[in-house]
Amino acid sequence: MSQHDFSIANQTASSARSDINNGLKALASNNSGASAPSTTYANMFWYDTTNNLLKMRDETDSTWIDVIYINQSTGVISILNDTNLVTSGGSTTGLLGDQLASAWNTGTGIIESLISPAKLTSAIETYYDANAFGVNQTWQDFTSSGRSNNTPYRNLTGRPIMVAIMANWNNSESQPLQVSSDGTTYIGLDGIIAGGDFTHVSAVIPDQHYYKIVGYFSRWAELR
Repeated sequence: MSQHDFSIANQTASSARSDINNGLKALASNNSGASAPSTTYANMFWYDTTNNLLKMRDETDSTWIDVIYINQSTGVISILNDTNLVTSGGSTTGLLGDQLASAWNTGTGIIESLISPAKLTSAIETYYDANAFGVNQTWQDFTSSGRSNNTPYRNLTGRPIMVAIMANWNNSESQPLQVSSDGTTYIGLDGIIAGGDFTHVSAVIPDQHYYKIVGYFSRWAELR
């Protein structure tokens, strides 16, 4: 550990030599010490032995800038939290540290950032939509019970569902599956002809919407 004011005063040759050597030792040790040098200069380095931080004086010689952490026990250097990744022109392209929650919530930030697996899991759990279509829904067979032809049904599940029906082509209209948002005005959906004069029809039914089969069906299933 060595520090110096880097000013060689008029003195005897031996004292000047000693003074110069002390200044060189201070330079070689990055002005290391438990406290900051009493005399500072713009852009000078100081290794803070109390906190294991290499610091640099700013260009106005008014404050110290933390540069890097050095673990003296392991001999490993560490980049400090909230270190910016920049281009050669100084434009920020990334951040080694946490960004504000608002930057994550809006989803519009373009600054790359570190994120831990735990925080990623937490974010997924926070914004995971348990009511999204297909999530935690299963296909259920209503062929034998629960559904009748020419009868309107309403989706009251609180989320979209899907219906898939095999209708009898000969005994149904060309648009056997009818859907409606108000239960009064229905829109017919064309089916796909299958073997044996059956047509397959399917549709996503939004919450609170109505649906029915005009004619007859041989198979009725719903994803709900």
